[in-house]
Amino acid sequence: MSQFERTALLLGEEAIKALSRKKVAIFGLGGVGSWCCEALGRAGVGQLALIDHDTVSESNLNRQLVALHSTIGQPKAAVMSARLRDINPDIKVTEYPIFYMPENADQIDLSGFDCIVDAIDTVTAKLHLIQTAKALGVPIISSMGTGNKLRPDLLTACDISKTTTCPLARVMRRELRARGIEHLRVVYSTEPPRRPRTGAAPPQGYPRQQPMGTQQRRAADRQ
Repeated sequence: MSQFERTALLLGEEAIKALSRKKVAIFGLGGVGSWCCEALGRAGVGQLALIDHDTVSESNLNRQLVALHSTIGQPKAAVMSARLRDINPDIKVTEYPIFYMPENADQIDLSGFDCIVDAIDTVTAKLHLIQTAKALGVPIISSMGTGNKLRPDLLTACDISKTTTCPLARVMRRELRARGIEHLRVVYSTEPPRRPRTGAAPPQGYPRQQPMGTQQRRAADRQ
């Protein structure tokens, strides 16, 4: 009996073999990236590269897979790597405990990957990662803003040119267009982000802006 037999019933044995040969890089192991790693590992993807410099903190407990009271203070990449190996002992995991930015991007050779997951929230890093993936011809899927939202049923995948509402997607559309990139596969929510009740700043990567009226918002979404 194989641990992937249920997946094989859906996809077929050849697909399971193909997944075992795939190599995926996941940038960011927070509220999006950690769950993505889990899904890829359980699906049977053979090689994963985990890129995240952060350690688990108490504030991560409400949403991040790597966050447990027993893992607070531990590197997220190490926690995720150990979990993946426990799920599938045959998986090959490489940890990159770095804060990915253009200045250190050469530490990771992206040319050998079959797919890249962008689950980071720093605009500068996202733009550089996307540009690099596009230049290398490596498929990439990018997460837009998911913080301060309550409606999982409003999550969707589409081309970035078709996104609305999301402040981060709006910024990314504009900046990518300025760099000659018109199309990008993204996951985003059509739910407007809620302002934190405590008055705290929005999550990193969200542009600070004054509240807009309906006409202003529609005009901005068309940019």
